[in-house]
Amino acid sequence: MKVFETLGGFIDAFRPAQGVPPQRLTGFFAWCLNGSWPPLIVAGVISAISGTTEVVSALILGWVVDAAVSGNPAEFFADNLGLLLLFLLFYLVLRPLAFGASSASNSVIVGPNLFPLVLSRLHRWTMGQSVTFFDNDFAGRIAQKQMQAARAVTDVATEFINTICFALASVIGSAIFLLAIDGWIALALIVWMFGYFALIRFFMPRIKKNSSARAAARAMVSGQVVDTITNIKTVKLFAHAAFEDRVALKSMEVFRARSLEFGEISTWFRLSLMTLAGVLPILLIGGAVILWQQGQATAGAIAASGAVAMRIAQMTGWVSFTLMSIYTSVGEVEDAMRTLSIPHQLADAPGAVDLPKIAGAIDYEAVSFAYGRRRGGVEDVTLRIAAGEKIGIVGASGAGKSTLVSLLLRLYDAEKGQVLVDGQDVRQVTQESLRRQIGMVTQETAMFNRSARDNIAYGKQDATEEEIIAAAKQAEAHEFILAMEDHQGRKGYDAYLGERGVKLSGGQRQRIALARAFVKDAPILVLDEATSALDSEVEASIQEALDRVMVGKTVLAIAHRLSTIAAMDRIVVLDQGRIVEEGPHDVLLAQDGLYARYWNRQSGGFIGVDENVDGAAAAE
Repeated sequence: MKVFETLGGFIDAFRPAQGVPPQRLTGFFAWCLNGSWPPLIVAGVISAISGTTEVVSALILGWVVDAAVSGNPAEFFADNLGLLLLFLLFYLVLRPLAFGASSASNSVIVGPNLFPLVLSRLHRWTMGQSVTFFDNDFAGRIAQKQMQAARAVTDVATEFINTICFALASVIGSAIFLLAIDGWIALALIVWMFGYFALIRFFMPRIKKNSSARAAARAMVSGQVVDTITNIKTVKLFAHAAFEDRVALKSMEVFRARSLEFGEISTWFRLSLMTLAGVLPILLIGGAVILWQQGQATAGAIAASGAVAMRIAQMTGWVSFTLMSIYTSVGEVEDAMRTLSIPHQLADAPGAVDLPKIAGAIDYEAVSFAYGRRRGGVEDVTLRIAAGEKIGIVGASGAGKSTLVSLLLRLYDAEKGQVLVDGQDVRQVTQESLRRQIGMVTQETAMFNRSARDNIAYGKQDATEEEIIAAAKQAEAHEFILAMEDHQGRKGYDAYLGERGVKLSGGQRQRIALARAFVKDAPILVLDEATSALDSEVEASIQEALDRVMVGKTVLAIAHRLSTIAAMDRIVVLDQGRIVEEGPHDVLLAQDGLYARYWNRQSGGFIGVDENVDGAAAAE
């Protein structure tokens, strides 16, 4: 219905967040819910109005009982027509409308919008984290934390509206009603409420703490299981299913222990609260009966007091359940907040501008970077690459090749010196605008579990079908793509590639990655072992395509197979993070230095493994 579509639009479910997520709980909630407060307040007021109908219901019941007791049964309907019409109007119109409005505000306005609002904000913030953030954690655990926090924040907001606003309005209305009967009965309710809140204050922090510990253990189970499934082929190849099972069971046992602790505190809380709830009807009904004996209360007052007492006693169980859920969710938010609200370690500089269309000149000026360690990475590297120049980069594992590329892409910031593109420090331009102008193909190709078309078009999201097919043909991928069919019957460019492209061979994945780089057509092209997974015949044809694509581009090509870079304008040789040689292939051979040794030592066209590689290999 149109009215529900209108109501559903009161909260912008994908409104961007403002600023950095605070690492304080209240601030984090405010950051998550910012922009949705007016609809939330309206929903809370409507819920409170629904809560007051419970008191009005008891009040009308008391009036009906008093009318029945004091009047002539034969004349009851005739004498109390107005009261009976009010009774019918309240129960058939006003009360249903109040509860219907409350349901609509929660089920249409709040519920469907808060979860995507919070999740989209957390996801955007997480995507802005540096590569190191993801390297230091499980992918499954990070995803679990996002979902956990979004669901928990949504649950806290909706349950507060549904239950707390409703219950508070009912209790306050009940106290006012009982005060009209007798101050002592109202006082009894107030004293009972103090006992109720004291119980809540004692148990809830403990429930929150246990909930946070349980959530952390659950996320670790999720991260461990996802890590195993992600690497399932390795698990099977090494016959380590039993080992992975033991690792998973160990994390599950921790989760089970935390769950038992949570179950214990929950049981004591429920038992204490329900015992306290049983005291309320005794106080209120007993007090009303005593007043009735003294002639200070009517039978209707007893009935109304009983209705209020039973309703609040029943509501106590409901509220306690909800409070447990709220504090459980708060604990989960607190746990997720510690992971997700970390400030960005590699943010755009204040006032960073978009990098304009570049020619492709690259300058490394006295650059040093060691991943926060004493050794590894690169040290005092100065390298000038002219726009359109083709550079080959060689060196043993850990020599610093990939570090140079990572600093160019600003996946890390140089610890000393600076990296310039067309004379602009990469730290002074936005990361997105920088990376849009750099195409890259790596040895470990990254594929999405999407169609072949989507994976190629990832290089240029507005690419036409003709551009996608042309790029696939250049990369020698068109023929095998046409022959593909996935498990759902999708064929050709519509076929899905599986998670991380598992349905493709290494060579096929690399050709898709090459097609993605071709369609991007960026001024700078980085090739990190781009043809290493290809057989000689396919590599030869793709090398011809690469030669055509590289025309007019600045190219940085990392290779162990030196024959693939011998024709480059210049070759840079790295050793232990420093440039030790540079020049054309023939010149370096004539120098009879490290490059010449690599060339002469190759077996099958690959650089041998350097026997003196230090721990920097792990950094690359």
